[in-house]
Amino acid sequence: MAKSDGGSYFRRTSLFWMVVVTVSLSFYTWTVFWPRDVPYGLLGPLGALAKHFVDYHYPVVYYGWFLTWVIHLFEALFALKVCSDKGIDSTSTRLLWIAQTFLFGLTSLCLLIKYKPDGRPKRQ
Repeated sequence: MAKSDGGSYFRRTSLFWMVVVTVSLSFYTWTVFWPRDVPYGLLGPLGALAKHFVDYHYPVVYYGWFLTWVIHLFEALFALKVCSDKGIDSTSTRLLWIAQTFLFGLTSLCLLIKYKPDGRPKRQ
């Protein structure tokens, strides 16, 4: 069996962070596009805060939603650069890192940044 050169290194982010990011971004999307349908009263302090932002700062909430996805896009592009720098040369593996980083942001990108390929000096 040949030793892996790290060209196809991929690690899935933890289920905890996948759920947290998915629920958070889903709630954010709900409050931006369907603010009248959100049951603010059932959500306690989070509902009161969300209602306040929707009622008094909606443009910030609206444009902030788009900014969130732009930031995730730049994180995904940075993941592509990090893959190149670390010698991850498998196209399918790079696509996995890009997709995971786009969807889950820093929780994925940090795993990629922490990866130290064999034979490469550790940067400080």
